[in-house]
Amino acid sequence: MATADDRRNGIHIGSVHGAFAIGDHNTVTHNDGASAPAVDPSQEELLRAVRELREDLARAVPSPGIEALSAELADTEGEITSTGAAGPGRLARLRAALTDAGAVVGLLASGTAVGQAVAALVGG
Repeated sequence: MATADDRRNGIHIGSVHGAFAIGDHNTVTHNDGASAPAVDPSQEELLRAVRELREDLARAVPSPGIEALSAELADTEGEITSTGAAGPGRLARLRAALTDAGAVVGLLASGTAVGQAVAALVGG
């Protein structure tokens, strides 16, 4: 008995890489794990501000408060880029590190931007 492939009126798919759809009205979403997670606009703003403050702090005179804030900024950036958002615990630690770094952060526009972005995310 001849198969559909033998009669040349069937469908044969050898190997597929990526995403595809057959038929009408299909939607295909392909996530191969290589893309970054989606970041909401508030988290994107925080990420931008965190990166700017990290650059500014690299030129500041080192102190324990600045070093702790720099570490927290690096961790925040890593969390946002890997998961798409900084969680509530991370935001609380970042806010505390901003406060502990004190006057230096208050003098930097990037420090103010991070503070405002965190406040917007945690509600005040």
